[in-house]
Amino acid sequence: MLKVDRRFGLLILFITDLVALRESAPRAALSVFFSMASGSDGPDTLKSPKHTNRLSKEKSSYLLQHAHNPVDWYPWGQEAFDKAQSEDKPIFLSVGYSTCHWCHVMERESFEDEEIGKILSENFVCIKVDREERPDVDKVYMTFVQATSGGGGWPMSVWLTPDLRPFIGGTYFPPRDSGRRPGLKTVLLRIIEQWQSNRETLKSTGERVLEALRKGTEISASPGETLPSGPDVANRCYQQLAHSYEEEYGGFREAPKFPSPVNLMFLMSFWTVNRTSSEGAEALQMALHTLRMMALGGIHDHVAQGFHRYSTDSSWHVPHFEKMLYDQAQLAVAYITAYQVSGECLFADVARDVLLYVSRDLSDKSGGFYSAEDADSFPTVESTEKREGAFCVWTAGEIRELLPDIVEGAAGGATQADIFMHHYGVKEQGNVAPDQDPHGELQGQNVLIVRYSVELTAAHFSISVDRLSELLSDARAKLAEVRKARPPPHLDTKMLASWNGLMLSGFARVGAVLGDKALLERAERAACFLQEHLWDEEGQRILHSCYRGNNMEVDASPIAGFLDDYAFVVSGVLDLFEATQRVRWLQWAEGLQLRQDQLFWDSHGSGYFCSDPSDPTVLLALKQDQDGAEPSANSVSAMNLLRLSHLTGRQDWIQRSQELLTAFSDRLIKVPIALPDMVRSVMAQHYTLKQIVICGQPDAEDTASLISCVNSLFLPHKVLMLADGNTEGFLYQRLPILSSLVPQDGKATAYKCENFACALPVTCPQELRRLLLE
Repeated sequence: MLKVDRRFGLLILFITDLVALRESAPRAALSVFFSMASGSDGPDTLKSPKHTNRLSKEKSSYLLQHAHNPVDWYPWGQEAFDKAQSEDKPIFLSVGYSTCHWCHVMERESFEDEEIGKILSENFVCIKVDREERPDVDKVYMTFVQATSGGGGWPMSVWLTPDLRPFIGGTYFPPRDSGRRPGLKTVLLRIIEQWQSNRETLKSTGERVLEALRKGTEISASPGETLPSGPDVANRCYQQLAHSYEEEYGGFREAPKFPSPVNLMFLMSFWTVNRTSSEGAEALQMALHTLRMMALGGIHDHVAQGFHRYSTDSSWHVPHFEKMLYDQAQLAVAYITAYQVSGECLFADVARDVLLYVSRDLSDKSGGFYSAEDADSFPTVESTEKREGAFCVWTAGEIRELLPDIVEGAAGGATQADIFMHHYGVKEQGNVAPDQDPHGELQGQNVLIVRYSVELTAAHFSISVDRLSELLSDARAKLAEVRKARPPPHLDTKMLASWNGLMLSGFARVGAVLGDKALLERAERAACFLQEHLWDEEGQRILHSCYRGNNMEVDASPIAGFLDDYAFVVSGVLDLFEATQRVRWLQWAEGLQLRQDQLFWDSHGSGYFCSDPSDPTVLLALKQDQDGAEPSANSVSAMNLLRLSHLTGRQDWIQRSQELLTAFSDRLIKVPIALPDMVRSVMAQHYTLKQIVICGQPDAEDTASLISCVNSLFLPHKVLMLADGNTEGFLYQRLPILSSLVPQDGKATAYKCENFACALPVTCPQELRRLLLE
């Protein structure tokens, strides 16, 4: 993690006693500052609001949630900047997102407080930012907060000079002093005092800190530097992951545990080139065990499908109940990949399960995907206070009432409730430990978690496995109907190009592996949505976001797309091309990549900037150097460039991919665990992508059989294309060698090529499988 000289920390705060208060606060208390969760609209929204501010005109649901605070909020923009400059006032920047629990706690405690609202409005220019709408702004100031405090999270609270230089920052602040922890009111009053007496010093300090951050965050290739060794980087990444692996339940830390699909995809990719080694076997076991335990755990919604954000314990039992689109997208790909490598139907079932949830609950009629579902909701329609997980948890009494029937032939006269409760760990007193429920919101409640295999549960009640599966399926359906009647959690209907690109990959990849036309049609609808609503044809640019309007129409935002938007959409469209072999998607991916290169490529240091480096309001030109909840856009771009080069014949993109990876070589060599997705691209450079060419008629059965064979295998270092004999078409024009690859004996024929030097053709799927696994 980037650090700034501690002298800057003292200069930034400039308030000695406040420094002492913050630095002496116990780590356990400070950890609350860095929590992430969610919240949603309250019953008071039905009343006529006492206050209304400029945020009422915004589209972001997070900003709209603050539209009636007694705070004179501004959205990020020139109006706020001009006010700060003309009145020479410091800026209070508050950053969060609509399903962030602690953001809503801070709103309820502080931003709805009349006294604090008055202090803020009279002494600061207050700006509210949705981090999902403006990730560029969020990244800059989160870098500052992490560098100066050693941690980060949301809500993020940063104080800036009128020219946007940060001079103090933190995350969650309680409204008033609590023990050794300073409250927001205290912090505000001390900053006001310092602004009045030491204004020039604070301004100069902001500039000095910013300069330190510029130097500390620079990522570029050194003259003469070469690409790191693929096997060496991959082995080191594997070793670092193995060291942090938790053997009993899988995952890579004790608690809290995050799904970390980028880690799992790396481990399965590592196995494909180390199949015969003990390290390869261990890597595969780590990935598959983690995915199994997550599927059985409470982080997996057994009633309404999909995955919650993370687990608060080591056993994947009690989750933070928020559901994010980017998690569903990446987990669908991870589970279908696990199915490819293992053949276990459980993994394919879970992949389908995730896509069912997204299709039902996160889909817009336009074809786009919504961003998130909240963790908090009202327990009943009469409730006035939300609780985390209320929509998802159950009392034993509720389940007994719902499932009262005695199961014929079951041991001991067991009811359907008895069997269900045994299998899913339901207890009369609730199954959530007190230390997992610090606010007492889950007292007496049960989070469903699979405690036994179907074989063990069936044997326990002396019934067949098939009968048990029927009973459990029927019970889950009954619970799902009851949940529909509960007050639902807030749904963030913002549609982001980046996350829609990730979800497009999920539908395309799962649809291709399972040969499911409905899933592929849904993927194409998503791609058409991106083209229609988030592609500005006139300006030749991606738009970052759009929103569901009051009349269910799609309302686009003028915010230009960021690097994530281009990289994730290109990756999704390439996955769609390989799944459908419709050339229009390859052509669009190529055009998007060209535009990405023009907008974000660093011609001096290589790699891509996260946002437009010419934007004067974004003070740091950053390159994301970590694959976290989402992969780094540079990691994804490195692979996009490789794939496109082999699909279009553009050799310059191979070179660009190598230059990108070289810029990150220091990080890749020292801490590859920070960039497991980028390590996969380094591996692909080393092992060279293989072109698998199927020569045949698009709708012919023998062509479909060969394509199905390719899709059944996890081949991370390949591109797939169909040569249909149309020599005037896009592929043949770009790749002239395709004209020399023809069907054999009138049958669809597969060629496995490396740099278009091809092995002998095969026409039998079994022979093709053997060839691909060599």
